[in-house]
Amino acid sequence: MSDLKTSIAPMLSVRHGARAVAFYRLAFGAQELFRMDDASGAVVAQLAVGDAQFWVADESPQHANFSPESLHGSTTRMILTVEDPAAVFEQAVAAGATVVSPVQKGHGWLLGRCLDPFGHHWEIGKPLD
Repeated sequence: MSDLKTSIAPMLSVRHGARAVAFYRLAFGAQELFRMDDASGAVVAQLAVGDAQFWVADESPQHANFSPESLHGSTTRMILTVEDPAAVFEQAVAAGATVVSPVQKGHGWLLGRCLDPFGHHWEIGKPLD
């Protein structure tokens, strides 16, 4: 019997995958769990922030995988739940993210929203007790 647990992890399509991996490491302290670089410089990487995993890959139009830059928007927002949203938010902004809305209380959450340099929106927060 396998110890593999069922999970769902988003894969973010980006331009400049190697730069995106470096950004997520700096912005969120992401750890690389898996990485594959091809001869063209394209990257596919599995990352984790704590126990939360996600993937990053260079866009590949031939496989219908487009970055937000190509789509002029994104169909996904990432929600990162952490103990200290303000600190993680400021770390992301210092790494190059753009503030969409600052960390503030509302609707039972302490939450802020930023846009990473690759076009993905990140909501960083935690539920209020």
